[in-house]
Amino acid sequence: MLAMQDRPILQERLPFAPWMEARTARLPGIVPMAGDWIERDEAFAAQMAERDRLFRLATGRVMALLPEGRAAAGELYAAVLDKLRGDAGYEVGQAAVRRPDGVRVALDPAAPLEVLGRLVQADLCLMQARGAEHVLTGAALCFPASWTLAEKIGRPLVAIHRPVPDYDADLARRVQRLFDAVRVGQPLMRFNALVYDDPTLHQPRREGVARPRPVTGLYLRSERQCLVRLPQTGAVVFAIHTRIVPLASLGGPEREGLATAGIWHPPQADAG
Repeated sequence: MLAMQDRPILQERLPFAPWMEARTARLPGIVPMAGDWIERDEAFAAQMAERDRLFRLATGRVMALLPEGRAAAGELYAAVLDKLRGDAGYEVGQAAVRRPDGVRVALDPAAPLEVLGRLVQADLCLMQARGAEHVLTGAALCFPASWTLAEKIGRPLVAIHRPVPDYDADLARRVQRLFDAVRVGQPLMRFNALVYDDPTLHQPRREGVARPRPVTGLYLRSERQCLVRLPQTGAVVFAIHTRIVPLASLGGPEREGLATAGIWHPPQADAG
């Protein structure tokens, strides 16, 4: 069994509270992307050290690539390396990349997702059209929030989201239309927000195993999910940047908004 991370890896603050904005609070909450789809924040070094650990101990659990996804993975590999060449924090050489935290990662185009999974904070998933749906054909997924890559690889959007209560037929149609509509050079993004007692980043769960109901509600976990169309293969990159902050770091209106949005109701103090 893969051991849990040694200590909480937290960001200092949540830059955006999606439940406080009408456009992002209502599912699927997709809006035009602001900023870049590859980000770095104050938890970069700690998150990357955890990614290194996971790839070292359990590459098969955090990376998967189907044969039909290889061309898209190669295109993504080239696109990300090109972006990193424009980032002053990285040193991109012929054989290796030096990350902003000083760690050197060897380049290997034969293992594109493993390399990318150790270069950027975001988890990277490849979704490709197969008939009327988009199918997960590859991923570097170190920080799953209650799902397991081995169960989802090769499955379409509806099957991937089947255990999610709010993912009904109407929402499934709307999400599929959005994947179909993502245009090259016009990426989209959405956010989620969940309250956890456990701040562990790597939290895979099998289908049918419910996420433990939070009791203390110490942490807020939010993913910035970007949808980016690759121009050559047409694959959609689903990039997931995970932030975990202490719930106490949120302002009063944001904490009250969690209750209004049905995300978290703090435990009631004993009347006696």
